[in-house]
Amino acid sequence: MTDQMLRAIDAGLNDGLVIPYLGPGVLALAGEDCPQPSSPTALHNYLAALPVLPLVVHDWYDDLPQKALAVRSSWSVWGMAQGVSKADRFGHRVQYLQADGKSARAIAPNLAKTWATLLYQPLGSVAPVAEIDNQTPIPELVQSLRTGRHFLFLGCRFTRERDQAFARQIMQRSSATHWAVLPEAPTRNELRFLAEQNIKRLDLSLTDFVAALAEARSEEKIQLLLACW
Repeated sequence: MTDQMLRAIDAGLNDGLVIPYLGPGVLALAGEDCPQPSSPTALHNYLAALPVLPLVVHDWYDDLPQKALAVRSSWSVWGMAQGVSKADRFGHRVQYLQADGKSARAIAPNLAKTWATLLYQPLGSVAPVAEIDNQTPIPELVQSLRTGRHFLFLGCRFTRERDQAFARQIMQRSSATHWAVLPEAPTRNELRFLAEQNIKRLDLSLTDFVAALAEARSEEKIQLLLACW
């Protein structure tokens, strides 16, 4: 079953049909000696290198995803939608930022639709504007991009009501099947949530999951080269 799910996830990521949803647990990939990593992890770099990546949801405060995406600037335009404090933004609960950090809120409805990748950070981020929000309504562009797609939860737990509520909200009108890499034994509450939302659990560590994806990518490249001979 795990091999089948990995193949489905790999194919979906390559086709842009799977939306990575990154939680705070992703930082553990940097190792115990680096609890606050300043460089992107192997997972961030893997995702940034995907040929098609319409949407990434980053449910934490660090800026590692945008650092990984920065290498794409020359060949794939991308930008960010970040949650911000309502008090600081005169009623606006999300702001759009171009890859260089320049605010694009005023022209977001047109500009953001042209981006090859949208990095959605509902909690805000430490960069580029260092604003933090508890939660923000899901932007219309994110609602559009999620339609019919699958979510892949990485570094997430669903033990808190807030985590379940936001995941449930963002999955609305998406595909009926999703996945979560969850090596820890789920609680009964989590098991109910996974069953309710049809989220298939992969009993793998994030390290093993990233290694499996990298191996699958290498095999695909070999098959492609053989086909060209």
